[in-house]
Amino acid sequence: MRTVYHEALDATRLDVIRLGAIASESIRIAVDALEHRDASAGAQVVAGDDSVDDLRRKVEAACIELIWRQQPVAGELREIAAMLEIATDLERIGDHAVEIAKNAIKLADLPLRPQTVEIDRIATLAHAMLIDAMRAYTERNDELAQEVIERDDEIDKLYKRSIKLLQKEMQSDPELIRPGTRYLFVLASIERVGDRASNIAWHTRQMLGSA
Repeated sequence: MRTVYHEALDATRLDVIRLGAIASESIRIAVDALEHRDASAGAQVVAGDDSVDDLRRKVEAACIELIWRQQPVAGELREIAAMLEIATDLERIGDHAVEIAKNAIKLADLPLRPQTVEIDRIATLAHAMLIDAMRAYTERNDELAQEVIERDDEIDKLYKRSIKLLQKEMQSDPELIRPGTRYLFVLASIERVGDRASNIAWHTRQMLGSA
């Protein structure tokens, strides 16, 4: 019975890892769509959101079954709780990818772009945080999880600076108000990806009994 239980636990763990890979790829494609004015790539991210939602529901159902099927010991219960929380954060990251993609579609045909916004830099940092957070979870690496948490401050600083620069640029050139507003939404979504990655790292530390 315990062998079957651990097999189910391992299968759910793999689904969480797969969900992380899908969410990470969605963010990458969405940001690329924004950078290269690729509306079709943006549409791909929007269309793929259902698969993220479905996999998150699968993980949730499996975790609930793992709890009632057999009383988990303390370490197993921490892992199941972490999987539930991480799956939720990954689904939200998928939602943020969709928001970035939708704005990329709307910005694809606009000729003007803000010059001072560091979208690429912030997106690269947030995406790297997500990859490392999932690696920390996969490898059960407490030290890496803590590093991810600490890196969130850098994204917050860049986000606040970019917001100020973008608002200043929009004030000086009214033609930038429309695309600039879209970029405000994009910046907010990317900053939240960093927050969610930090959450994943925190849940990993809780799973390991470090937090």
